[in-house]
Amino acid sequence: MTVAIGIDLGGTELRAAVVSADGEVLAHVRTETAARDGPAAVVSQMAELVGRIAAGHDVRGVGIGSPGPLDAEAGVVVHASTLLGWNDVPLAALAEARLGLPVRIDNDANVAALAEWRFGAGRGLRHMVYVTVSTGIGGGVILDGKLMHGRRSMAGEFGHMTITEAPVLCTCGAFGCWEALASGPALGQRATELGTLGRVTARDVARLAKAGDATALGLLAEEARYLGLGFANLLHLYAPEMIVVGGGVSDSLPAMQADIEAVIRRQAMPTHRDVPIVAAALGQRAGVIGAALLVLPEP
Repeated sequence: MTVAIGIDLGGTELRAAVVSADGEVLAHVRTETAARDGPAAVVSQMAELVGRIAAGHDVRGVGIGSPGPLDAEAGVVVHASTLLGWNDVPLAALAEARLGLPVRIDNDANVAALAEWRFGAGRGLRHMVYVTVSTGIGGGVILDGKLMHGRRSMAGEFGHMTITEAPVLCTCGAFGCWEALASGPALGQRATELGTLGRVTARDVARLAKAGDATALGLLAEEARYLGLGFANLLHLYAPEMIVVGGGVSDSLPAMQADIEAVIRRQAMPTHRDVPIVAAALGQRAGVIGAALLVLPEP
């Protein structure tokens, strides 16, 4: 059986898996990322993880999903804010030299989109948008059965769409970005600023909302409105058959669904109002599965 190894490189955790052509995870390992020790140390970690799971498999190559921005075609990580010293790192070349296998890299949100499209919530579709709502907001776009990359692989930076003129500062330095209003930290900050819940995170808000807390439910309703505005923009930009939502905030999607749909009914053209907004299906496996798909043959 021909397989590939998918590596999910995060600022906190590094995961690797042997993945078959039909998306089955055959072996899986993980470790804490040496995020402050530089690229060479992390590539050494990758080699150690691959060595633990590759034996006995016909490995076609290695795919790596990495924080970005990055240039997938050149194999270079331009900058990764969660990894110290990661500026213009030729990750594909470094990993190939260390592993002795072909290596391809792509943005972590792109590989998650690829996995959800091939084996998850978007399976069988030709047009799909994947949005991850977590520490930031990003995603990937499948159009006509192809993953979009754009110039310098920068397609899918949804979090930096401007959706308000309000002076809400984003981590990118601009004002009014979707990420600055609807990411997990933004939700947690709004909750904390209210003062009634103490210092809380988005996860705390979700937990309190499940318990019926009125303030938390109001915060989720506001979050749903911000998400709905962004989704309406994506519907008009890409005309997908489905929007798939991943990331930690997506755990609260059922509680926000009605409010999100109300915004879409109000803001979207009639031809887009029936597009389903669904939760991602693969969870944490999406990163390694999608990374492996970078080097596995297309069906």
